[in-house]
Amino acid sequence: MIVGMNATASREQIEHVCRRIEGLGLQPSVIQFEPPVTIGAIGRVDYQTHQSILESLPGVESVVAISEPYKLVSRTLRKQLSVVRLGEGLAIGRGNFVMMAGPCAVESEEQILRIARSVQRAGARILRGGAYKPRSSPYTFQGLGKEGLRLLELARQETGLKIVTEVMSTEHLDAVCDTADILQIGARNMQNYFLLQCVGRARKPVLLKRGMSATLEELLLAAEYIAAEGTIDILLCERGIRTFETHTRNTLDLGGVARLREMTHLPIVVDPSQASGRRSLVPPLARAAVAAGADGLIIEVHHTPERALSDGAQSLTLEQFEQLMKSLGPYLAAENKTMDSPVAVGVGSQP
Repeated sequence: MIVGMNATASREQIEHVCRRIEGLGLQPSVIQFEPPVTIGAIGRVDYQTHQSILESLPGVESVVAISEPYKLVSRTLRKQLSVVRLGEGLAIGRGNFVMMAGPCAVESEEQILRIARSVQRAGARILRGGAYKPRSSPYTFQGLGKEGLRLLELARQETGLKIVTEVMSTEHLDAVCDTADILQIGARNMQNYFLLQCVGRARKPVLLKRGMSATLEELLLAAEYIAAEGTIDILLCERGIRTFETHTRNTLDLGGVARLREMTHLPIVVDPSQASGRRSLVPPLARAAVAAGADGLIIEVHHTPERALSDGAQSLTLEQFEQLMKSLGPYLAAENKTMDSPVAVGVGSQP
């Protein structure tokens, strides 16, 4: 159930409505803070009874039932698209397009700094890199752990790039929160609901990757777990789904991206690296993702992909990433989206 306040509602009236919602045994959640304020009422709703009570409160414009099981992230709830802000000058969504780039895994100080400097010069605003890596085989590289987080912090100091890195378990959550600007939930953990709830309580932006066999509704319900705990700064990530096709690592569901834009107000990011598994396919899929409605891309980049400890076959070289960035301009212009130019910080402008 959604409570819409009128444009002139005072802070006291908004707080009174939230207290009244709690008094009805429901959980209030302010979804839109800009006037007119929108408040979600989550729980077992007796719509007719609760509607009459809430509509009588001062400052309330309307009370509307939401039929979708994912209520807080629904486009029914909020017609205007959301924007996820990461400090001053960096926003994702509603025409603000952001590039995230970096290696699959943090391997060494020399590696992460070299890649960070290069992608920053090319126009990326967010550095990706796994400190903790979920791998299908227990015998492959699992990441550097806390040392990887330290190296990501060093790269941020050098370049000014924001950091997105994966949280694999609640055991690592505090350490990752100390480093990351965006907490990534990987495809394997999309339906780890306890982890989603803990991440939602961390009050940090979240990049939620679609499970490899998940439907769009299951992805939105996973996002709802995070939003219900108070974090609405969520980026949905399409990274390909498992189908019968064998010529690509996964099947990139660009139709799903376009459909998500109709279903949710949350920004959408596309990962063509994980989807294709082939670096030759990353640039065309990245450009197609812009046309499908993506608000950002997350690309794997490595200075020597043939030596990468994980996912080298799908990682662009530094030169290929720079070429990709240059090629996106016409596609962004066609979709009325802009990508901020990089801000040189520290030695980020050095070779």
